[in-house]
Amino acid sequence: MARKGKAVICRQNNAPVVVEEIEVESPHRGEVMVKLGACGVCHSDLSAVNGTIGMPLPLILGHEGAGTVVEVGEGVSGLAVGDTVISSFVNMCGKCRYCVTGRPHLCDVGAKAIISLPDGTLRTRDAKGAPLNIFSACGVMAEYATMHMDNVVKIARGMPLPQAALISCGVMTGVGAVFNTAKVEPGASVLVIGAGGVGLNVIQGCAISGAGIIVAVDMADNKLELAKQFGATHTLNAGKEENLVKTVKKLTGGGVDYAFECIGLGKMVGEAFRALRKGGTALVVGVARGDDNTSIKTASITFEEKTLTGSYYGSARPREDFPRLIALYQSKQLKLDELITRTYRIDEAAQAFADLEAGRNARGVIVF
Repeated sequence: MARKGKAVICRQNNAPVVVEEIEVESPHRGEVMVKLGACGVCHSDLSAVNGTIGMPLPLILGHEGAGTVVEVGEGVSGLAVGDTVISSFVNMCGKCRYCVTGRPHLCDVGAKAIISLPDGTLRTRDAKGAPLNIFSACGVMAEYATMHMDNVVKIARGMPLPQAALISCGVMTGVGAVFNTAKVEPGASVLVIGAGGVGLNVIQGCAISGAGIIVAVDMADNKLELAKQFGATHTLNAGKEENLVKTVKKLTGGGVDYAFECIGLGKMVGEAFRALRKGGTALVVGVARGDDNTSIKTASITFEEKTLTGSYYGSARPREDFPRLIALYQSKQLKLDELITRTYRIDEAAQAFADLEAGRNARGVIVF
């Protein structure tokens, strides 16, 4: 049956988000309805609000959620009413060339499901009956969400939902960039540009991997203090450094083995690449505007064998990686409690976004 509940909606770019009552249709074939327990307020949601990521409006926000299955559509396997699940903002069809070669984060179906379910339809309407788009096939900044079964991952019961929600995006993106994409080895030297929600997870991923030197860079001293708590061995305020690359090379004896750009600025991607030692790898984790560009010295690619690559969603294999990250949390190696700076009621969503934009939170979480 259709259910009514509150949702956080972007109706106009560069304007405060609004909270409205919506109607969520029961799941069709291959879909499930989830009653959300928590949803992280992610910078990607803010990017949709301010237009950095262009998504047609009106848009139900949220892609970093955890909750309980309350309805199951026909043909659903492996999921039942009462199961605890985490949303995945990439579909995992299991049939395209990327899924069958172990790269489901690049799923062809998921790449098309930007504002709707994978079949291009919607299950969400506002109070007037008008359709509402959903962020990355999820739209989980809401009390209820109907998603395709390939966009949810079942986890064991007992995991606190606010912490579980963070695994869905920020933690997977950051830690996964270290574990899956870069495969940072013990003793490596690392530069992390940007100490926000994703950057902090890159930092703790590097610490768990045994990196020897972890240099965190940000413009905000409060974020750099947090970076130390998550494993940074050195911190640099980019606003106070005359020559960031020169300072990093001096700190690391010639450059870093790995550099992670977690902001999404072409200029800083160039700085990350220049800060590498010979044979090093720079990874672009942050999401840049469509018109943003990066300039690098072409000859250094050849003569110094440097690599510039991307890391999307931490090269995630959600059904394998989500339980692995939960196990790391339960063994007290992965910091999730410390990531949550503040929790909000859904009616406080506008404040949650204002706090995110102001850089006040490592992660804000809406708890339903």
